[in-house]
Amino acid sequence: MYKDFIKLTIPNVLTNLTVPLVSLVDVALMGHMKDSNYIIAIGLSVAVFNLLYWAFGFLRMGTTGLVAQSYGKEDYIEIQRTLIKGVFIAAILGLLFIIFQEPILYMVKGGFDVSNSTFNLIKQYYEIRIYTAPASIIIFVINGWLLGVQRSKAAFILAIIINVVNIIISYCLVQYFNMGMQGVAVGTLIAQYSGLIVGGYFIFKEYGSNILNYIKSSIGRNTNWEDFINVNKDLFIRTLCLLFTLTFFKVNAAELELTLGAGNLLLLEFISLSAYGIDGLAFAAESISGKYFGSGRLDLLKKSIGVAFRIGLLIGLAGSLVYLLFGRSILSFLTNQSEVIETAIPYLPWVIIAPLIHSIAFIWDGIYIGCTASQQMKWSLLISTFIIFLPSYYLFSWLFGNHGIWLAFTLFMVSRGVIQTVLAKKGIYNRL
Repeated sequence: MYKDFIKLTIPNVLTNLTVPLVSLVDVALMGHMKDSNYIIAIGLSVAVFNLLYWAFGFLRMGTTGLVAQSYGKEDYIEIQRTLIKGVFIAAILGLLFIIFQEPILYMVKGGFDVSNSTFNLIKQYYEIRIYTAPASIIIFVINGWLLGVQRSKAAFILAIIINVVNIIISYCLVQYFNMGMQGVAVGTLIAQYSGLIVGGYFIFKEYGSNILNYIKSSIGRNTNWEDFINVNKDLFIRTLCLLFTLTFFKVNAAELELTLGAGNLLLLEFISLSAYGIDGLAFAAESISGKYFGSGRLDLLKKSIGVAFRIGLLIGLAGSLVYLLFGRSILSFLTNQSEVIETAIPYLPWVIIAPLIHSIAFIWDGIYIGCTASQQMKWSLLISTFIIFLPSYYLFSWLFGNHGIWLAFTLFMVSRGVIQTVLAKKGIYNRL
């Protein structure tokens, strides 16, 4: 069991770590510009697209869970159908983003209390990045399919290509062509469509010239969409709650005094880095728990959950130790503005404890996704967002200022882990 987890976890962790590394490079490129507005602008720009695109990240999760269960049942026709359904919906959603880009930008402008110079930087990024929508959302589905059929190495190759292209092009456009925010946006645009081409190659390699027949059978009028829609509906609500909390936290943390806001956004890169690292194990848990749930092996499912938590807590502890020892050095990499670094240091303990605390919620996420326990996931986020986080934010930010904001976010993550632990019996074990 440990061997299976390690085999899937290592490429998944490496795959996931490439994602925040791109964000780190973008922040670092903007962090060495002439003023702090660039840090605020790139931080909020990334938050906008996290909200827009990752709101549909449920397509990856739903695809992984359904495909992994079909893989456990050895139902390869259903695997093909789930993949094509996901790609079909993702393509439509991506095109809608492009069509309605102006109204979306108008809402973005109304949602941020920033200076005109900062918003102009955000707009420069937005007007290019919005065209990545079809590629970005389809790649979610392709990743879900690859994880569901236990092909984490292929997912790793896909992520490496996307993110290496992104880093190289963004760096060149900013450093050598002085394109600023537009440079990092163009880098992301080219990288996402490069990834779409690679993902398309993986699909064609698997299904070849029969792909048109699979498409017809997967989206025809006689196709059963009920399970696909029900799972993804719950995951969509769950994802919206998570993104609302993260965006609310990020925007409010950034809209404080300029230097403190910039410091908060740099510290959030620590959270992102550890989250993506632990999520690599969560992805392995999705694949393995989904396989055993689909095959009806309760004994192996319980064993896999125990292994996932033991490995996950070790990864979380390692992340906390890294931040404890190298936190200041990471901040110095992200910016050369000493006043921003010194402002962020008092709040570093919150990100030091984060990997260990957050690991419980992330691992349960993977298990719930693999077992398609989407209703329980939905309720865990609704409770954690509206009953725990928001009241805590308003109370503790009033009492303790910026420390209160970080405390509210920490309680949100603790709540997710506790609620999912309580709901596991009903949502997972009793269904077998």
